[in-house]
Amino acid sequence: MQFLAEGDLVGVSFWIVSVAMIASTVFFLYEGLRVKSEWRLSMLVAGLVTLVAAVHYDYMRDYWVLEQSTPIVYRYIDWLITVPLLMIEFFIILKAVGANVGNGSFLRLLVGTLVMLIFGYLGEAAVMNATIAFWIGMVGWAVIIYEIFAGEASKAAAATESVKSAFGYMRLIVLVGWAIYPIGYVLGYMMGGVDEGSLNMVYNLADFVNKILFGLIIWNLAYNDSSESSH
Repeated sequence: MQFLAEGDLVGVSFWIVSVAMIASTVFFLYEGLRVKSEWRLSMLVAGLVTLVAAVHYDYMRDYWVLEQSTPIVYRYIDWLITVPLLMIEFFIILKAVGANVGNGSFLRLLVGTLVMLIFGYLGEAAVMNATIAFWIGMVGWAVIIYEIFAGEASKAAAATESVKSAFGYMRLIVLVGWAIYPIGYVLGYMMGGVDEGSLNMVYNLADFVNKILFGLIIWNLAYNDSSESSH
């Protein structure tokens, strides 16, 4: 067994995120018991996102400490589970407040997510040309962005006052927060201007914000809606 070395800031970042994901899971699952029944599924999914991430970050942390290289497979297995769950949250919160949104919206978000992730992995794992994989993956991200900013999901949120603000913050995370990943990909795999350590620290920070903050926004919406109903 090899322990985390002093001065290994990348390893420290893996450690911090893994513990933060565990703490967030406990918080989301506990708070899910205190909100209205309509919001419990959303809180459960938020907890599942951080739980799955916590498990994978435990493995990624150990992989980095031992190998001092990018845990590509573990990271993409994590993303392949957690990112579709984050996309499902858009659909779930709209259903929770009774918004009129069809299953087509859910399908477009899911397909866009899978395209983005599968081709991202193929590029990072050098299974196919990194540049070609990047642009195909970006098409998937563009589908997601369109759906939550101009598509059916966006229109349903705009018509529902109680969810409009939270929905706006959530899609801002997808637009701005998620942009960290393709930027890191371009710098690391297409331009070679970022070393593995820096790239992993960027990815870790992005996961910390995009998964935990995303869940906190949902919790805030659920908590406020439940508080208003109790008065």
